[in-house]
Amino acid sequence: MTLMPVIVIAVVVVLALGLVLVGTRRRPKTEDEVLDRMGRYATREDYLAVSDGDDRKQPSKMAQGLEEMVKGGTMATRLAALLARADVSMTVGEFLLLRLTTAGGGFGLGYLVLSRVQPALGLLLGIVTAVIGYAAPAIYLSMRAKRRVKTFIGQLGDTITLMANSMRAGYSLLQTMEMVSRETKNPMGGEFRRVVREVGLGISQEEAMENLLRRVPSDDLDLLVTAINIQHEVGGNLAQILNIIGHTIRERVRIKGEIAVLTAQQAISGYVITAMPVALGLFIFVINPGYMIQMFRWPYICMPIGAAGMVTVGFFVMKKITAIEV
Repeated sequence: MTLMPVIVIAVVVVLALGLVLVGTRRRPKTEDEVLDRMGRYATREDYLAVSDGDDRKQPSKMAQGLEEMVKGGTMATRLAALLARADVSMTVGEFLLLRLTTAGGGFGLGYLVLSRVQPALGLLLGIVTAVIGYAAPAIYLSMRAKRRVKTFIGQLGDTITLMANSMRAGYSLLQTMEMVSRETKNPMGGEFRRVVREVGLGISQEEAMENLLRRVPSDDLDLLVTAINIQHEVGGNLAQILNIIGHTIRERVRIKGEIAVLTAQQAISGYVITAMPVALGLFIFVINPGYMIQMFRWPYICMPIGAAGMVTVGFFVMKKITAIEV
């Protein structure tokens, strides 16, 4: 066990150097790399016609190596979609490197807390904190994506009304989307700006709208995309259809807000009840470490493990009860 602190420090140093390498990106993008990263939006001919004056820096070689390892897999596809949904300017390799770094830092922190008191218990705590450190960036990214989608849906009703009024004034659909990209705030403006840019690159309007729906998954947005695609195929008064859809979406947003208010107490209770035993255990550990350490010896260690499992199950049950679909 005497070598364990040295191993922990070495792991932390290596992962810290990896994080530093993320910021030391050197060479500019080549046309093939741009096509590989953005290929789902256009063909090679479309991209060769675009100026390659992008001066953004390349990911580090370590991040590129990680991305090559997971390229084509389900995890890489899911992470790429989540990064786009959260509007985070990172590659899949950079994000994986960040997760490995936080996992290594979590292990080192957890081990050093208890290594002097009881090395075996410090190793166990290090593994737990490493798992937490590995999951923390993904949890943050998921929360950011959900918050961004929620903001987008909150803007959608007024944006559809703006589109309907613009089309009544004689604007085409593409001109309307370009106006929305200029006149509305992010994330609405940024997403429609991306749609207009994709259409300008030669992608069909239907495919550009499907890409928007993939970046911002929502039943409300699906109504808008479906209406635009159907009108493009069979014709009709799109402005009138948009008015009806806008009214429906505003009513759904209002009802969801009322439900959130009515279930707020139960939702907050779930967080409080879940955090209370953890906070109390940490408080007692700070006051009297020797008393709490006895609970982590066999067979008493079964008690905190069982309690943690039941608290986790109870938290997800309460979230499921308060999650009311509209």
